[in-house]
Amino acid sequence: MALLTLLYITFLAGGLIATMSRVDSQLLLTQLTSLLGPEIVKGDAVSLEAYSHDATPLFRGLAEVVVSPRTTAEVAEVVRFAGRTKTPIIARGAGSNLCAATVPLNGGIVLSMVNMNSILEISKSEMIAVVQPGVTNLHLDTEVGKEGLMFVPDPGSRSVSTVGGNVATSAGGLRGLKYGTTKNYILGLEVVLGTGEVIRTGGRLVKDVAGYDLTRLLVGSEGTLGIFTEITAALVARPHASKYGVGYFDDLTSASIAVERIMGSGILPSTLEFLDNTCIAAVEDFAHLGLDVKAGALLLFGDHGDSPFVDSIVQKMAEIASGVDGCREVTLAPDIAAAEALLYARRCSLPALARLGTLSILEDISVPRPLMAATVTGIEKIAEKYALLIGTFGHAGDGNLHPTIVLDKDDREAVQNAERAMAEIFTLALEMGGTITGEHGVGSAKLPYLEARLGTVQMSLQRSIKTVFDPHGILNPGRLGS
Repeated sequence: MALLTLLYITFLAGGLIATMSRVDSQLLLTQLTSLLGPEIVKGDAVSLEAYSHDATPLFRGLAEVVVSPRTTAEVAEVVRFAGRTKTPIIARGAGSNLCAATVPLNGGIVLSMVNMNSILEISKSEMIAVVQPGVTNLHLDTEVGKEGLMFVPDPGSRSVSTVGGNVATSAGGLRGLKYGTTKNYILGLEVVLGTGEVIRTGGRLVKDVAGYDLTRLLVGSEGTLGIFTEITAALVARPHASKYGVGYFDDLTSASIAVERIMGSGILPSTLEFLDNTCIAAVEDFAHLGLDVKAGALLLFGDHGDSPFVDSIVQKMAEIASGVDGCREVTLAPDIAAAEALLYARRCSLPALARLGTLSILEDISVPRPLMAATVTGIEKIAEKYALLIGTFGHAGDGNLHPTIVLDKDDREAVQNAERAMAEIFTLALEMGGTITGEHGVGSAKLPYLEARLGTVQMSLQRSIKTVFDPHGILNPGRLGS
């Protein structure tokens, strides 16, 4: 039986129970409580249920215990205990990831980082911040903003997602085209390895090429190589002004031509996003923003920086888009309120689509930008083949697409068709020279497709790396490198 179908059936039955042999729950709770104290060790049903899932639909599992450490020393103590007892350990931030990376499918210990939520330092002169992993993305960006700085990563869940989670999945977001993703902004890490040893990689230096770049290896490792306890992040100057516009097109092909011409002109915008017609209609019905629901595609574009420069750049993008055959209309936001409304149109795509069914499955692939339109056309054919509603939105500037399947969770046939459709979407992305995930991560949701992306040699290499960092195999087992 295929993975998603199996998980779905188990979900209906009340949640996925661990597939590995499990330690005695009461004994584990007693031992950890004795070791660390009852204030940070919980084994009650409410706590276990709260950590039985993340933002990924259909995946569910129960841990034996939840531990919320306050210090690096306590994290190391838990990891050493887990190593001695061969107990799985899953580090977790806010659980806002969309790849089931933090669901305790094998039971064991959930290590919640909610108590390690301090900003330790903001250095304006060095343009860095040193934080604990439980600090939320938005809180850090707000605090550094008071110094005229910006923390670049901005995933859709930025108000709740933690910096540690951003680092674990190398999260992206709307700013990725111009600035890059999380991996480009992590200078150093304090990490507890699977042995309980604590190491520091990198630091606060912009230039440091001593040895292998373990920092970049750990970023995106999804808790399988080590547990982050301190993060040194690079910051950038906060822009003084921003401006946005929106273009409507007959179809995504004409919108893609506009994207290619904008990028080919030498402009690197801060925002270049798209919605297909399904998403446009859903967002308009949800938010009543006055969008053109007859358009085949919407292109949101914008930039930020110094006022005169931004105005001229956005005006040039508008002129380029207007000159494309198939462009229906281009408008520029006249003020901040209108600009926020345009950004909201993109950010609310998922909740708008989610209203159309009782279950929404948001996926994430990346393809070469010139093949974006052909890929979306292929997704539409897959949707028709399986009689599914699939809306696609994403980051037009870097070819990162988010096909979102909306269905009735009680319709087993539809769920099985969704699984088949997702497999074909991942295959399509690979055929286009793309990848199965651009920013969400692999987790459990995409693990069955990872070898098709990497090949057997790279998979073997990843397993070897995993063994070096985590010789007991206790850190987020069953995911990357396992």
